[in-house]
Amino acid sequence: MPGIVGLITKKSRTWAEPQLQCMLEAMQHESFYETGTLMDECLGVYAGWTAQKNSFADEMPVRNERGDIALIFSGEEFPDPAAVRSLRGHGHDVNAEGASYLVHTYEDDPNFPASLNGRFQGLVADCSRRTVALFTDRYGMHKLYYHESEDAFYFSAEAKAILRVRPELRSMDVRGLAELLLWQCVREDRTMFTGIHTMPPASKWVFQHDVHPKKCTYFNPREWEEQPRLEPETYSQQLRDTFSQILPRYLTGNERIGVSLTGGLDSRMIMAWQRQPPGGLPCYTFGGMYRTCRDVALARRVANICQQPHEVIPLGHEFLSRFAHYAERSVFLTDGCVDVRVTPDLYVQEIARQIAPVRVSGAYGSEVLRGPAIFKPAKLLPDLFDPEFLAHMEHAKTSRKPAHPISAVVFNQNSMRGLDTLEQTQIAVRFPFLDNDLVRLAFQAPQMLETSQAFSDNEACNRVIADGNGALGRLRTDRGLAGQPGWRAGLIQGMHEFTFRAEYAYDYGMPQWLARIDHYLSPLRLERLFLGRHKFYHFRVWYRDALSAYVRDMLLDPRTLSRPYLQRKAVEAAVRGHLKGDRNYTVEIHKLLTLELIHRVFVDQRCN
Repeated sequence: MPGIVGLITKKSRTWAEPQLQCMLEAMQHESFYETGTLMDECLGVYAGWTAQKNSFADEMPVRNERGDIALIFSGEEFPDPAAVRSLRGHGHDVNAEGASYLVHTYEDDPNFPASLNGRFQGLVADCSRRTVALFTDRYGMHKLYYHESEDAFYFSAEAKAILRVRPELRSMDVRGLAELLLWQCVREDRTMFTGIHTMPPASKWVFQHDVHPKKCTYFNPREWEEQPRLEPETYSQQLRDTFSQILPRYLTGNERIGVSLTGGLDSRMIMAWQRQPPGGLPCYTFGGMYRTCRDVALARRVANICQQPHEVIPLGHEFLSRFAHYAERSVFLTDGCVDVRVTPDLYVQEIARQIAPVRVSGAYGSEVLRGPAIFKPAKLLPDLFDPEFLAHMEHAKTSRKPAHPISAVVFNQNSMRGLDTLEQTQIAVRFPFLDNDLVRLAFQAPQMLETSQAFSDNEACNRVIADGNGALGRLRTDRGLAGQPGWRAGLIQGMHEFTFRAEYAYDYGMPQWLARIDHYLSPLRLERLFLGRHKFYHFRVWYRDALSAYVRDMLLDPRTLSRPYLQRKAVEAAVRGHLKGDRNYTVEIHKLLTLELIHRVFVDQRCN
């Protein structure tokens, strides 16, 4: 994905520059990426970047008026407009658009980058202080990999760039693989590659006459966790005021902006408070192949109420026919940080870019505002794995509980980051619900009297929607929430909840006893009654039918079955049982395909 890359070393430019160019080439994935370099032999810094054309960060580096400070920034920053105006008041030459103001923020703010708001990573080369600083955003959203050697410190937004110049690191860390299987991420700032780590959230690492940095953080989550709780009415009012104030930051810029709509509350909050002219904010929703799902039906109504255009991006037979390409591509682009179940997102984001290169998303809204998700390890058939690897998996099941449930999502839980990384390879995605002001307020949500959990119902969000757009406030969600109360409302909600759970049961969540019954009744095609009502992808039946040849060729290949962490006979039995249709091993197939693609892309061959 777009990001920074490079190395810091005391060795000569003739040695370092070719390594930088090789690393930079490893990150040039799309024709719409811009690239550039910044090299200073006196400071020992050799850095490069990729950025999407016309994006916030496509004109790097930015320099101060004296030319002795250069800043490289990747991602987007969403400042309070008053803060940018104040820089002009201090005599700085600041453009109306773009990232030029950031180098002046660095000059004026001794706590830089603590005041920044967004998803980012960056580097500052400061000749006046003889320092080089690397920094990441406070949530760790824009992941920055690194490797420390005796002669150089390597850093990159993608691990594959480091692997390109240090091929000896292309070996799997077994502990990391076990965690990836269970949690969809590798924890504690480690990766699945031996010797490669990730910089923690809110990092600011400073190099001065050395290839080993002084490692500091500029933000501690306790600053927000220890805030006093608010009363429900006060919280609701502040939530409305804060959300309405921060949202315009995410709906402005040089490029066309679109909104990905669902049938839930989060994207509806965005639409309730957007103030774009009619027809000025393109909206779209991802749809499936079986029927018009609830997301599509409700998103159309939301867009119509707001007088904005709406399109459906279908996921159908074209995607299935190219699944092998998208599966390998997804694993490659994310350095193996997603499993193949999110492969559809790469396909639909390619199409979404044609509508608008910037996407405003309601992601993280439910986790931040309405009760954080409880992350649990995946339940996998233990017979599939070698006893030694199984022991690593058992150890990986233990997790340290964070001090605050919201911290588990925004600071500690990295399973969502892989999907974000995949999407950002194609499109600039903006997350209003991760705005600093909004997240800080979420930590002050009212405490429930009868539990130790945070205030987590939908009332406050419903009120925000109704205050912004009364018609949207009266519209029920895809699961029957909101709208007018009463016995009919309860009946509607119960019906939608039943179809939601039934679709889960007929998709990847189908228990083995039901799989046997469903197979016996297969001529009736009972899944057609439920699939497609809420979700737009359905891997259980796809693996069984349309993708069966791919699953068979990949997982029953002698190369796959010879991997040291797998039990050959158990893998063969699981694959054949699922393809026959009387067993359901959808989750296991997700994991097995992902692990095999990781080996083939990053270990068995050179990363290219």
